[in-house]
This record gives sequence, structure tokens and C-alpha cells, in this order.
Amino acid sequence: MQYTDIVMDHFKNPRNQGELKNADGVGEVGNPVCGDMMKIYIKVSKNDQGQEIIDDIKFQTLGCGAAIAASSMLTEMAQGKTLEEAKKISREDIVKELGGLPEVKIHCSVLAQEGLKKAIALYKGEEFEDESEESGHHHS
Repeated sequence: MQYTDIVMDHFKNPRNQGELKNADGVGEVGNPVCGDMMKIYIKVSKNDQGQEIIDDIKFQTLGCGAAIAASSMLTEMAQGKTLEEAKKISREDIVKELGGLPEVKIHCSVLAQEGLKKAIALYKGEEFEDESEESGHHHS
């Protein structure tokens, strides 16, 4: 399986890995099929315009290299963004920033994205819509 240099770099030197003490929101997601588990921690503050932004973000991932790389890349992409902007980060965005992922590993980027959305939803006290059932994460 061929990974890009960016994926390998994020796998070997993950950014923002670890637990965030006193996090404002924690999104815990997992894929029972492949056993990947992910926690995304966010700390929220307000910017000069009074918008809520992701002030700090960390992740803990039990999973393959692609899952770790996707989590790492997501935290870099979300850092400093408003909650609304961060929620719009798609799995396609993550895969593009990583320079591509093998087809069988695309679900790893979905988990990262869902973890962030869940963390934001929990912080805001909203219901989290779990999309993984409909999009069918099946290994071929």
C-alpha cells in the first residue's frame, strides 16, 4: 500500500497528539469493523470578532498509520478556525491535504472529521448526527 510522504510524515511525527486537559468538547468515535478508535479534544475561545474558535485541539488515535495521519492533519487544519469553519472541513479536504489516501483507508479520514464534528456538537450541547451508518464504511 502506497502512502504519500505527507501521510508518512504525519504518521511518524504526529501533530497535536495527546490528551487535552479540561477540554471544552471531546468527540469519541470508532469504527468497530477495523477497530480504529479516535478522540478529538477541543478548547474553545473567542476571537476579536467574538466568534468562537478552536483555540487548541489534540487527538488520541488507536489505529493504523492513515488514521493517525488523518487525525494529525485534521488538527492542523482546524486549529484557529471558527467552529463553523471547522465543521465544514470534509473528509475530501483531509485526504487532499494528505496528498491522497488509498481507497481502503478513506474511512480513516471520515473518522477524524466525525470526531471533530462530535466534539463541537458536545461543546454546543447539540445532538450529533452520526453519518457513518448511511455512508457505509465497509472494507472491501
